[in-house]
Amino acid sequence: MSREQIRVNVRQAHQSDYESWATLRSQLWPSLSKDEHLQELIDLEGEYYKGWIASYEDQDIGFIESSVRAFANGCDHRPVVFLEGIWVHLMHQDKGVGHSLLLNLEKWATENGFKEIGSDTELENLKSQKAHIKWGFQETERVVYYRKKL
Repeated sequence: MSREQIRVNVRQAHQSDYESWATLRSQLWPSLSKDEHLQELIDLEGEYYKGWIASYEDQDIGFIESSVRAFANGCDHRPVVFLEGIWVHLMHQDKGVGHSLLLNLEKWATENGFKEIGSDTELENLKSQKAHIKWGFQETERVVYYRKKL
């Protein structure tokens, strides 16, 4: 069953959006507090870290953020834009909001001479994997990370 698409306003995030952006980020990455997310946004600020906020009926309902990385696994071009995170409020998922956010990132990347966007997700996050495929991403590899504490 396909859900109704909604028209959202997507804007590039600026310092004035940090409070809202930090709130949205804390939904995707709850291991950090809103204040920790806010500090991270301040620390990441610069020409190589970008974000966009989606709003609907004067409410911020989602975001996408990216960085420019020297390389990304599975990508052919260097440097590469990397999709660091994307989140849409549950009530507005499957309504085209994530795709609208991604289109803004793609437009910025293309205008700045990038040829591809890299991304990743956890192996168990099947919802994210399905969304990536729907948005036109191709799976390039699967990796298991290890660590050894010393």
